[in-house]
Amino acid sequence: MTSTRPGGPEIVAGAVVATLGVLLALDPGGPFGYYSLDTVLAGIVVALATGGIVTISRVRPGLALALVWVMAVMHVLTGTSISYVEVAFAVVAFTTARWGSSLIATLGGLSILGAGVLAFLATLAYRAYHRFDLIGLGPPSAYDTLLGVQDRLGDAAYLAVPLAGAAVLSIPWLVGLALRFSDRATASQAGQEAAEEVAARARRESEQAREIARLRDDQARLARDVHDVVGHSLAVILAQAESAQYAADGDTEKLKTTLATIATSARSSLQDVRHVLTTASGEQPTDVAPRPLDTLVEGVRASGHEVVSRELGTPQPMPPDLEVVAFRVLQEMLTNAIRHGSRDEPVFVERHWPDGSWAGELRIEVRNSLSSRDDERAATEETQPLTALGTSAPPSPPEEGRGLDGMRRRLEACGGRLDVRRRESAGAEDPATFTTTAWVPVRTVSP
Repeated sequence: MTSTRPGGPEIVAGAVVATLGVLLALDPGGPFGYYSLDTVLAGIVVALATGGIVTISRVRPGLALALVWVMAVMHVLTGTSISYVEVAFAVVAFTTARWGSSLIATLGGLSILGAGVLAFLATLAYRAYHRFDLIGLGPPSAYDTLLGVQDRLGDAAYLAVPLAGAAVLSIPWLVGLALRFSDRATASQAGQEAAEEVAARARRESEQAREIARLRDDQARLARDVHDVVGHSLAVILAQAESAQYAADGDTEKLKTTLATIATSARSSLQDVRHVLTTASGEQPTDVAPRPLDTLVEGVRASGHEVVSRELGTPQPMPPDLEVVAFRVLQEMLTNAIRHGSRDEPVFVERHWPDGSWAGELRIEVRNSLSSRDDERAATEETQPLTALGTSAPPSPPEEGRGLDGMRRRLEACGGRLDVRRRESAGAEDPATFTTTAWVPVRTVSP
């Protein structure tokens, strides 16, 4: 915010101008001609007024310009001689262009031109009155001195002298105008640099936000993969361990079979975890070959669960990425069936390959009867899931566990979809069922 009070330099400059003007007014040989009380007082008034105008010229350039015109009119009306210190009006010309508003700067330039024209006309009028002595102007003044100079220079001086004075005042005005535009150019450049810096910072922040979002997506994807792999293997191992508790004493053959199934599940889980971690690190896995969906069904059967599997249509080869999606989705479906389904009821698995009814999509459906425990809570309730960093996260709400959310995200990423339905029990002979249906494209959709 610009101060409305003059600063130290303006006060010093005004004081110097006023002091010089007073000294000139007291000088008998000065521009006031006769050393009389009237001329001395007039000179002192001119000196003090000029000093005051210089003092306020920077903080109030418009007011300073108006006061200059007031003094010019008073000179003409009173016949007061022009003082040498009034050359300081060049300061006003400078300040109007340098610090005044656009209107004040324009008025400053017009004032200089108008002052030259008025000086020319006033000189002609004074010369006519003086030569014909029509009004008796009294003692000679600065105008008489100016007329004497013009008489010696010729008629051309009547035009040249006022214009020269206007040109002299134009120099500081043009300098102030040049500095004004220089300040604007500097401010514009500084504003442009600041805008470029803001834009660059915004780009950096946007890149950082995208990188953070990418890392979070990678973490979420890793968490889903680990959840699917570990959750399925642990569910199979848990089912095997529970069935081993009920094995008859001495039935070592069944116990060996159970332990072999546990070992196979653990080995498969370890291999899948290695595959997931290798893929997450950016390396290309070389030791994991795609496994058919039937291996998941056989693994659940080996854990002691009855599985009724049907495959309709002609199986088609799928791209590796879509094959992984189908495998992980069926894996999570079976995991939920083992975890929440009744061991006394079979798990129904159906795979419908496209034959014209489902254009380009493999439909996978898993249906299981709910256990008595899960019949009292939502079938999709998940245990405490693992986050990407390996720490515990708050339990997911029953309506949307991590497993279902992971399946839905996998399917949506490749153009598939997921449907989850729960049918309530209609009696002891008709238990509640939980059906999960997924549609997986059998070929990559072109962008």
